[in-house]
Amino acid sequence: MMQKNISMSYATEHIASLLRAAREAKGLNQRELSARSGLPQSHISKIENGAVDLRLSSLIELARILDLELTLVPRKALPAVQAIMRSAGGTGQDDEAIRPAYSLDEDDHD
Repeated sequence: MMQKNISMSYATEHIASLLRAAREAKGLNQRELSARSGLPQSHISKIENGAVDLRLSSLIELARILDLELTLVPRKALPAVQAIMRSAGGTGQDDEAIRPAYSLDEDDHD
């Protein structure tokens, strides 16, 4: 059986970096985030380094603790949401932090 090459996709990498930045912005280390979330510190490290596939339940819990809100935004509304986030100060990071976690190829649009 051929071993599957696990590499972090752009979307996963982007989400992992946002989680790490939010944790650092709150002044938490991984051990403190672990204590608050109930996730092992080693698992948080793996999430932030893209070594493990992030479960939705873990993402929701980490977002809650880090004062982040997960919202599904209709693609057509994304530019308006991004404009609002920029005018409100965004996430406290540069504008790159508010780009979508994925992008579609030209032939993938509805």
